Amino acid sequence: MSGNSIRLRLSQSEVAKFFEHGEVSEVVRFGADAALTYTLKRGAATEIQANFQQNEITLLVPTDLGNTWANSEQEIGLEHICRFATDGDGGMLRILIEKDFKCLANRPGEDESDNFPNPNLSC
Repeated sequence: MSGNSIRLRLSQSEVAKFFEHGEVSEVVRFGADAALTYTLKRGAATEIQANFQQNEITLLVPTDLGNTWANSEQEIGLEHICRFATDGDGGMLRILIEKDFKCLANRPGEDESDNFPNPNLSC
């Protein structure tokens, strides 16, 4: 978490699902009665958009942009600043959508088997 920003890091299978079906979702559970869903969708839009309703964060990516990103080895991430009609820092939201790469150093207890191969051989 960092201020007014949302950062999604997708594994290889999540990017493939997004490319094939136009949507991928995950749920964070806070006990039996509370959950936060976050969804990445591809669709009719002129720029990346964010919405929050009924405990769900939805990011909408323009179809062509989403297809290019998901199907390209060179396109690592998408970034967009949403501006809202308010004053101050509350008037913008930074959105990052990235392919999740394997770490260069082993992290015990973290499953990276579905992450993208890291293009860097060392730090």
